Amino acid sequence: MFSSAKPYENQRYQALRQDCLKRKVLFEDPTFPANDESLYYSGTQRQDVQWRRPKDICEDPHLFVDGISSHDLHQGQVGNCWFVAACSSLTTRDSLWQKVIPNWKEQEWDPDNPQKYTGIFHFHFWHFGEWIDVVIDDRLPTIYNQLIYCHSNVKNEFWCALIEKAYAKLLGCYEALDGGNTADALVDFTGGISEPIDLTIEDYANDETLRNQLFERVLKVFSRGGLISASIKAMTDSDMEARLDCGLVKGHAYAITDVRKIRLGHGLLSYFTSEKLDMIRLRNPWGEKEWSGPWSDTSEEWQKVSKSERVKMGVTVKDDGEFWMTFQDLCRYFTDLIKCLVVNTSYLSIHKTWEEAKIRGEWKFHENPLKNRTGGCTNHKETFFQNPQYVFNVKKPGGEVLIFLQQKTKRTTRRQGKAENLAIGFDIFKVEANRKYRMHTLQEKTAGSIYINSRSVFLRTEQKEGRYIIIPTTFEPDQPCEFLLRIFTDVPASCHELVLDLPRYRCWNRIIGYPSVVSQVYILKAEGLKDPLAGATNSYVIIKCEGETVRSQVHRSTNIPEYNIKGIFYRKKPEQPILVQIWDRKCLSDQFLGQVTLKGEPEDVQTSHILHLQDKGNGNSNDLPGTITLQVYSSAVLTHL
Repeated sequence: MFSSAKPYENQRYQALRQDCLKRKVLFEDPTFPANDESLYYSGTQRQDVQWRRPKDICEDPHLFVDGISSHDLHQGQVGNCWFVAACSSLTTRDSLWQKVIPNWKEQEWDPDNPQKYTGIFHFHFWHFGEWIDVVIDDRLPTIYNQLIYCHSNVKNEFWCALIEKAYAKLLGCYEALDGGNTADALVDFTGGISEPIDLTIEDYANDETLRNQLFERVLKVFSRGGLISASIKAMTDSDMEARLDCGLVKGHAYAITDVRKIRLGHGLLSYFTSEKLDMIRLRNPWGEKEWSGPWSDTSEEWQKVSKSERVKMGVTVKDDGEFWMTFQDLCRYFTDLIKCLVVNTSYLSIHKTWEEAKIRGEWKFHENPLKNRTGGCTNHKETFFQNPQYVFNVKKPGGEVLIFLQQKTKRTTRRQGKAENLAIGFDIFKVEANRKYRMHTLQEKTAGSIYINSRSVFLRTEQKEGRYIIIPTTFEPDQPCEFLLRIFTDVPASCHELVLDLPRYRCWNRIIGYPSVVSQVYILKAEGLKDPLAGATNSYVIIKCEGETVRSQVHRSTNIPEYNIKGIFYRKKPEQPILVQIWDRKCLSDQFLGQVTLKGEPEDVQTSHILHLQDKGNGNSNDLPGTITLQVYSSAVLTHL
């Protein structure tokens, strides 16, 4: 998977390492130098910072000491608890941290062969749709020979300080780590998608049913290799890092390092009792200041759990920043939960497999309205449809769709300083089953995300079978930015951008003609259908126009089917009628139930119709049972629909 990781800034780890071995020198990274430029956006903040290599900080340095653990990490003198919390979560998954720290055994210090050490390291991060390989040297910022930023509780362990440096290089400088978002780091470590949950919207603490449903989802994410974080929102600057009476800290990200149901009771009785408790283990990146409520380290509640169960859970009585609490208390005290889903796209897995469509796009400003792609949200009706539009299909009834929209981060420019994210979001519309060109008027909106000035937004939604258009936008118009759109569906969704506003004019259109009218036919439902033998029908509807056909799915065992299907037709011969037929699905040969013909003339202002079904070849006959309800809209302006 990582053999194709793209070298960041075209620095190739193996080539640089071999060059250092050949020249017998320690690597010095020219793209992230050991000076203030790598520490701050601009200016000199401190005069006493010294960049030292691990061998100058301690004796016998190592990448890892006694393996990797969430207890290794301690936050330094920058507000990056979000990053440290994400690293704490990462340590719980061997398969994930070994992707972020590739060939870690080769990167480890070898005391038996010190001549092989070249002072170069590399790490992999998922960056805007692709894995990249970030190379760094081992020079770390210190004050009085102590690491300034993230450090281990063991002085000669350096993996956390080195991965932090690589991430700081990716974001531009160490100062860019101040005040970030845990969700962003979790995505960058996994290539997954982050799903934020606002615990204040629903009354999870007091609604047992809702809380149990949420816990099962959290447990499922954790058991399938996902990463999770929690935090308490700080409403004011004075609230930031304010400690509550219960020991928790506001405006602070906590890593969730375990999720499980525990049995209450001792001995054999605990295996036969039905009483279990939903529990969460969290870790404060500070490595101290723990929860002091029920089920805290010294709480008497632990007497309800057998010693063997406590050992299995890793319960310790020391102020190391890690603690257990019930899921109910988590919902009561915390305001936000972030689940990072490592979406399974492998066909070899026993778990559900998703199909991913990944598209890079851009909100790009242009003075020409037909070429402008910075239209803003639906509040700006005149420009909304100028945004990029992407079509995708849901091919299973009630198909679940995961949508993840990410803007290209603006935190990576040291010269410009720290830039704020744009407020972004998206809307989803159900459109005609044969839509090939861009949408120009509002159709049925079936879902939409919130708009937020975050790097990414996420939506999980269920949609009926059919064709949809998703329109990602900035909240305000005329705000250019690149973005990444990821859509996960049960089966391939044939997702692609709609580029053209109307059919292209080709040279042969002079001979065969060019569309002069666009018509939209919306079949809502039929009533009174009748199968002479079975009674109830298994019907479907077909819309035909100038050789193009749109067909609905089969609606089984009903005489009042709700088809809810649209077709759009660019008509070269508007004098020819549009034909709508209803058929009954049979084993050997489908049975014709009736049809109607539509003119669809642009001057026809009547758009809604309830029409009796007619027999073939007899435009005046109403003797077939049933009616069909439909809407027709036509226009001589091809960009009207």
